[in-house]
Amino acid sequence: MNRRTAQSLAGLLVGFGIGAALEARRIRSRFSFYDRTVVITGGARGLGLVMARQLAGEGAQLALLARDLDELRRAESELSQLGADVLILPCDLRDQNQVNEAIQRTIAHFGSIDVLINNAGIIQVGPLEHMTVEDFQNAMAIHFYGPLYTTLAVLPHMQRARRGRIVNISSIGGKIAFPHLLPYTASKFALVGLSDGLRAELRRDNIFVTTVCPGLMRTGSPPNAQFKGHHQREYAWFAISDSLPLLSVDADRAAHKIIEACRRGSARLTVGVQTKAAILLNELFPGAGASLLSFANRLMPAPDPSGSNKTYTGRESQSAWAPSILTRLSEKAAASNNENPLPD
Repeated sequence: MNRRTAQSLAGLLVGFGIGAALEARRIRSRFSFYDRTVVITGGARGLGLVMARQLAGEGAQLALLARDLDELRRAESELSQLGADVLILPCDLRDQNQVNEAIQRTIAHFGSIDVLINNAGIIQVGPLEHMTVEDFQNAMAIHFYGPLYTTLAVLPHMQRARRGRIVNISSIGGKIAFPHLLPYTASKFALVGLSDGLRAELRRDNIFVTTVCPGLMRTGSPPNAQFKGHHQREYAWFAISDSLPLLSVDADRAAHKIIEACRRGSARLTVGVQTKAAILLNELFPGAGASLLSFANRLMPAPDPSGSNKTYTGRESQSAWAPSILTRLSEKAAASNNENPLPD
């Protein structure tokens, strides 16, 4: 055996040894959610509610944070029927004092917090010409400062316990800057950086931080999203994209993958084959990716010449295209995941 071959074999053995040690450590880090306290922001509807259902099935104690008390009560009723111990906490994540109070109330009620899932989000859709500084500030307040506030609030408790899990739900929009979603993507990029940095610093405290970057998920969120410019056209392309199986992922499947990533203490999770492929291609061929995104922007609705920056909800932006047969799956998800208002 010559020297070069011996060095190659030694390198392989070292690599296998490191890989085996990391895998063993990851297996040891797995844990059961039974009788653990899980805080979910944006837990009253959409993906947050879907994750809450699955965690309830595993016997977790749930603290749900959201702004709308009626939505929280509906979620509480459903989850209580599944046998879950649920605490609902009306909270505006943009207000650090409200966040601190909600976390302290959770600890007082359950005695501990084992898992924090930063899931709450907003989506503002429309051309840059209609986006204001306030739109960017609001997106940052929800997607960056909200997770920062909750994390800072739970950290002393988790560090004293020498264990914990934090999951930050970012987006493919935190890896690729899609047109007509600029406040959303800018704030999600910020969340990815925060989440990855937290993981590096908190591993010494046995706290595992997972950064999740899903693509479109059929949670039923379009009616509650915000639209500007030619809002009916913007809603149509967004709602249709959100509903098509080739472009979007089933919310239950996505929630299962996120919970499993949390259980393992994974560093990152990218949900959806389409999402993984898009991120990889954008990283390998940034020039081509920029050209494709620029081309996609040309196909999207032009700015409204009236210059109005008024914001409309998806529910206020319906047209012949949406709702339609093309948005059927998303409408079904909205009905299942508490995205629709109660009838008067």
